[in-house]
Amino acid sequence: MLNIVLFGPPGAGKGTQAAGIIEKYGLVHLSTGDILRGELAAKSELGLEAKKYMDKGELVPDAVVIGMIGVKIDQNPAAGGFIFDGFPRTTAQAKALDVLLGKRNIPVTGMLALEVEKEELIKRLLGRGKVSGRADDQDISVIENRIQVYNRETAPLIDYYKAQGKFRPVAGMGSIEAIFERLCLAIEALK
Repeated sequence: MLNIVLFGPPGAGKGTQAAGIIEKYGLVHLSTGDILRGELAAKSELGLEAKKYMDKGELVPDAVVIGMIGVKIDQNPAAGGFIFDGFPRTTAQAKALDVLLGKRNIPVTGMLALEVEKEELIKRLLGRGKVSGRADDQDISVIENRIQVYNRETAPLIDYYKAQGKFRPVAGMGSIEAIFERLCLAIEALK
């Protein structure tokens, strides 16, 4: 089973590249944002628990998010693997994910980290903002803050996966096709 954490700063191209990886390798996409929205719409027990926090403007606790991921994994017993997009974001979340997957004997195979220069991230996000209308992709100061938060709070996950021998940096500059090819080479090396 192939379980990949797709990693990188905002604008690195995770969503774009995830689609190709899912199609080529037959993986199930686990996006925490999508899962959360789905559980809320279904009014599931975990969705209602998450809503309590969201209604107060608080972050949904890791235990609730991990519970939702566990449900999604259990709903896909025939999956050839999973691609984790947007999760984990902290070392505590990575440890919780390892525990969850360990109970199912399906560990993370590797972390593929898209590496993109800051100027290119800003350019991509501003371009996406013009198309998507997302306010957070249209303000350069907001974009720079998101990149700083990523570097400060999320990038330390690299050390966690490096210590396990699962970290694979992938150059995220160039054409979508060239980046995809590099990701596939990294995946093949993990198998």
